[in-house]
Amino acid sequence: MISYGHHRYPGRLFVVEGTDGSGKSTQLALLYQWLKAEGYPVFFSEWNSSPLVKDTTRRAKRRRLFTPTTFSLLHATDFADRTERNIIPPLKAGAIVLADRYIYTAFARDVARGCDRAWVREVYKFAVKPTVAFFFRAPLDVAIDRIASARPSLKYYEAGMDMDWSDDEEDSFKIFQGKILDEYDHMVNEFGLTVIDGTQAIRTQQRQMREIVGRYLKEKLKEKVVLPK
Repeated sequence: MISYGHHRYPGRLFVVEGTDGSGKSTQLALLYQWLKAEGYPVFFSEWNSSPLVKDTTRRAKRRRLFTPTTFSLLHATDFADRTERNIIPPLKAGAIVLADRYIYTAFARDVARGCDRAWVREVYKFAVKPTVAFFFRAPLDVAIDRIASARPSLKYYEAGMDMDWSDDEEDSFKIFQGKILDEYDHMVNEFGLTVIDGTQAIRTQQRQMREIVGRYLKEKLKEKVVLPK
């Protein structure tokens, strides 16, 4: 097992994980608003958002060129760029970084697509360990119902259609999400993920999240942060 070391930066890194429809992004947005209102310097990083690979990803998806391995490596490139540009500098400056999905997303999705579990973990061994990694666990049927009601259609790779599990997008999506959920459950003990019941009321989940995050906040984090150039 790869051991990810605790970073020595003065800032704090909180990440959210979970299957599609688990409610993780909603909870992170609420946490962001709360921290800002409390006067903390907060920075946000989102999975698969680096401008370095965005155009390449878009073109490859449109032409359906990805294999599980190339998909994994491109996401790793995206993550490495965001780590260098958007995560480490704020942490060095003493700020709070909130990440909507982190390395555990790769560990879940890539392995669900057939990549070797140990290999994927090795690829991301440069990552800094989060202060807290929240896993919002929602039963598969609940998460899928949320996605179905929010989106008119599923995208090709989102539904896992590249894996030939099923000719039906909805069936393929259910299979894919089920495999992803299995991987997350496997990682709870391996990486010490903090599990939040995603079926609880939004306010209840947010209260639990704030209580946990609050244990790691210090008044000095409220001081003015000057990011290194």
